[in-house]
Amino acid sequence: MTATRAERPRFLPALRATVIALPAFAVLIGLGTWQLERLAWKAEIIAFREARLAAPAIPLPADLADADVAEDGLAENREALAALENRRVRVAGVLLHEREIYLAASRRGSVGFDVITPLRRADGTVVLVDRGWTPAAGRDPARRPQGQVEGQVAVAGVVRLTGGRGWFTPDNDPARNYWFWLDLPAMTRFAGVDAPPLVVVAGPAPNPGGLPIGKEARVELRNDHLQYAITWYALALALAVIYFLSQRRPPPAAG
Repeated sequence: MTATRAERPRFLPALRATVIALPAFAVLIGLGTWQLERLAWKAEIIAFREARLAAPAIPLPADLADADVAEDGLAENREALAALENRRVRVAGVLLHEREIYLAASRRGSVGFDVITPLRRADGTVVLVDRGWTPAAGRDPARRPQGQVEGQVAVAGVVRLTGGRGWFTPDNDPARNYWFWLDLPAMTRFAGVDAPPLVVVAGPAPNPGGLPIGKEARVELRNDHLQYAITWYALALALAVIYFLSQRRPPPAAG
């Protein structure tokens, strides 16, 4: 018994639809599963960082000042630095206000700068301290004279090793002391100090005069992978439904 002329043409379209739909379905399922794996990975990182922030503050080791920074911006003693990342630390010394560095930042929708200041410790070693945020007008130290504290100060904060650079982040402009991302080796060279490639981000304890404004330490790492996984799985389900409906044969015509 041979297929009728009306039935024969359905074979090739059905084959084409299957050849297209099955790989696409597999890709969508694969992407959803990959996002679930990244969800677990990101959750581990967040838990690790939160545990570090919850640990008691420790004195910032002095031997980090011996960290040699290579041309690629990486320190030789990576393990010692990695052990400090996101840890609460205490450090004391004298702020070198004349060597301030201004990193573009926003706070509650207002444009301004983070004031990064070298701090010289009693043993002569230097570390960079992000003292906090100031509005754009406060970039001029004369606008916040009370905050230019003289003599010994104690800083409690969290260690950061890098800030990362986004796709659309502008280039830093050291000539004008405008910085858009945390390039620690370049910043230490600009300030003319020998400091390890880290910055101590000062906590929310108020500065005299109110500026700069310190930061409350928190884990600022988004974990949207569950949402992405649901999206990919939903697309896979939609594709399966569309394929199923497309393959349903219409009921035979009456008569």
